[in-house]
Order: sequence, then structure tokens, then C-alpha cells
Amino acid sequence: MITNDKGIVELKHFILREVCKLAWEDRLTAEETEKIVYGVSPGPKPSYRCCVYKEREIVRGRIRLAMGENPDPAYPTKNVVAVIPAACDDCPIQDYFVSDICRFCLGKACLNACKFGAISRGDSKMRIDSNKCKSCGLCAKSCPYGAIIHQERPCKKACPVGAIFYDEAGVCKIDENKCIHCGHCIHNCPFGAIGSKIYAVNVIRAIRAGKRVVAMCAPATEGQFGKNIGMAAIRAALKKLGFADMVEVGLGGDMTAAAEAAEWIEARKEGRQMTTSCCPAFISMLRHHFPRIYENNKSATVSPMVAVSRYLKSQDPDCVTVFIGPCIAKKGETLSEFIRDTADYALTYGEIVAMLDSRNVEIVPSEEDYQEASLFGKRFAGTGGVAAAVMEAMEEMGEDTSGIRLMTCAGGDECRKAMLLMNAGKLETDFVEGMICPGGCVGGPSKHQLESVVLRDREGLLAGADGRKILENLKNYPMDQFSMRRDGT
Repeated sequence: MITNDKGIVELKHFILREVCKLAWEDRLTAEETEKIVYGVSPGPKPSYRCCVYKEREIVRGRIRLAMGENPDPAYPTKNVVAVIPAACDDCPIQDYFVSDICRFCLGKACLNACKFGAISRGDSKMRIDSNKCKSCGLCAKSCPYGAIIHQERPCKKACPVGAIFYDEAGVCKIDENKCIHCGHCIHNCPFGAIGSKIYAVNVIRAIRAGKRVVAMCAPATEGQFGKNIGMAAIRAALKKLGFADMVEVGLGGDMTAAAEAAEWIEARKEGRQMTTSCCPAFISMLRHHFPRIYENNKSATVSPMVAVSRYLKSQDPDCVTVFIGPCIAKKGETLSEFIRDTADYALTYGEIVAMLDSRNVEIVPSEEDYQEASLFGKRFAGTGGVAAAVMEAMEEMGEDTSGIRLMTCAGGDECRKAMLLMNAGKLETDFVEGMICPGGCVGGPSKHQLESVVLRDREGLLAGADGRKILENLKNYPMDQFSMRRDGT
């Protein structure tokens, strides 16, 4: 993946690849993982931190994450997004600073504005005592020169729901009652102190145990690995790795579109606003922060991932289903207590690439024809893609969609603002598509290429898809054998 945290990504990839190698060979022991630690940080001089001892502790935390465990046993968490405490210590604890712009003026507006006694006169400019500062910002607002700067940490700034806070030592903490598992904090931390639990080892063990493990690739997949790498090529590589088969989750997009279309038609008759349900981070935002909307306006339909997993398990109850995509929140969805019969595991593109590398499997172009989704299902991954698919399904059902007021929200801020308006009864729309990632799933935190590159390559691949209709396509799949509702009824 190409991001602004290239060095961190490369380190994570190396560690996960080595952990996967040990898992394939059934040698994943404390002694063997410690060899990885010393391989990354042999000493005596440190490579990227203050000392080799800290480096080694950070690597141990990354290894534990790579094994699906808590990065620090002393701080257990059920959250899939977790902090490596040893890696989180170089960000400034204080978030308001007096800059050199300060004129040391006679008025001392900042001092007069502070209600906590945190501001005092220095030698040449005012100073802020971090032990007393409550980060209220009144000093910055009162300064006539704009000399007081608010320096927000990257992780906290990236979080769309205010789930990031800090302990007394300044170490990042995640409020599990607010976190929506969007993963935006992960790639915004310049020290790689935040990561997600990885379930590659669980998948490897299932494959080695002889279970039928089926991969499910997200609609965002096409374009992630190059302009000549379509779903057929990825399917071939995954089968070579050990997966029994692969199904594109765009098929689940068709299933979700059809089910949500029926809901939207009914809601329209009742004059009731509705939101989509495909983005697990958006659903978590509703559940944690907008419970009334969660109960009354959210679609009861499962996400495409869950739909495909249920379809596969209706055909083979013993199979193990593994989602592959750009989304961290999908990991949370696999563990959700609010969704019955969800998928077993979820992996990101970077994680599946590390698994492929651990067995020297390459993804190469394929001439095989493979398509299980309509073009609408395939386009679920982009902003407006879900809404377009649902509207198409409504029209295929004979519904007149003219006059429908539709809002598409991409990004945490857009989603939050729209839900605040809906909560207040001031949102003039019929249906809302909510996606926490800007650009939709294609812009997800664990995309494998720059979004612009993915969009370019993906259009070429989608141009080769046939124009089958959603309902026509679903006739090939027995949907009466499983439920499309989140509660499984």
C-alpha cells in the first residue's frame, strides 16, 4: 500500500509475513517470535527509536497484533483497533502552545482569559503550564495576534467521533464506547502506535486443519492490484494460497440492494426516512452516537459481506468465510454481537498480501471469465454506489423513483452532520447513504494503492463487465435459504 506512512507499513508487512510463515509451518512459538524481534532490532544501537529495548517491545506488540491478540497484555481490550503503549510516547502532551509570534503585549488577554491559572509570564513571551491547561482554547481565541497555536495530535484529529483521549502520561487511549472501528487513526499516527488485530493466523490454521475456507473479496478490490488484475486473477492466487474458493462480495451488493429496495419502498409509503446499512463504521456511529436513528431509521438489511457469508453457509454450514477488503470496520462487524451469523474473519489487502508473500504466491493476470455481480453490485464501493444500486433495484421492481430525495454522505464529518440534522428533524431528504470513508470503500484506510490509481485502473476493469440486471442476476442464487435481516429473522 502507498501511504504517507510507508516505513511503518513496510515494518508491519515484514512482521506479519514472518508470523504467517511460522503459522504455515506450525512453529508459532514464543521462542520463534522472539527471533523476529531480534531480527528487526538486533542492536546494540537502535534503528528508529531511543533504544533497542523500546524498539523490541514495540515489535513484540506488533507481533501480538499480527496474531490477533492485544498488543499489551497489561491493557486488554475487545476492540479490534488497539494502541501499542510503548510506541506512543513522542507526541507532545500539550496541545496549546505560545509561538514566537507572541508580542508579550501589555494587555495580556490570554492571561486574563485563562480560568485555570495555566498561563504565566515568561522571559520573552507568555508560557502555558501543561499540568494546569484544560485545553479549553479560550487563550487562543483571546490573543489579538493569533500567537497561541492549537496543535492537535494526528490520531485525535483523524477520529470522526471523538473516541481518542490520553492518560496522564500522554499515551493514547481509545474509548470503546465511542470507537466505530473506522481505522482512520491507524494510518494517521506517524509512529505506528495504533493498529488493528489481525486474524491471518486464524485463517491459516483453518486452512491447515482441512476446513473449507472461502474468501470473499470486496467490491473495492478491482483496481487495487493493477489494471490487468481482475477478480479472476485474485481468485486464482487465493486458491493457490489454500482457499477453497473465492466469491466477489459485489454479489452481496446485489442482494443488499434488492432487500433495501423493498425496505425503501415501504418506508416511502410511510413517509419515513431511512439510512443504508452496508458500512459497518457508519452503523457503529449510529449505534454509539445516534441511538434513536439506529432504532428507527436504519435499514434492517445486512451488509454485502454478511449476505455473501450467509449464502455460502446456507450451501455449506461448515465452511469458514473470510472477507478481504480495504476496511478495518469489517473486522468489528465479524465480531459484532448485534449481527447474527456474520462472517468468520476479515482481512485487509495488506494482510492478504503478507499471507501471499509468506508462501511466495503472486497475483498474475488471468484470462478466465469470472463475474458473479451486476455492475451495480460492483460499484457499491464508490460514493453513491449503494444508493444507485438500491434505486436500480426499486425501478426493476416497478417502483417510480422520480421525486425521491437522496443524500450521499462520504466521510465521517459528512455523516455526522447529516445525522445531527436528521436527529433534529431538519434533514430534508428521504434516504441517506452513509459511508465513513471519503470516496466510499475505494478510499478505505487499508486501500492497496493511491485512490486516484485505484479509480483509474478500476474503471478499465469494470468496463469489461456485462450489463446484467440486479434481480435477473439474483435468480441464479437461492436467497430463500437464509435471512437478509441483521437479526437473522
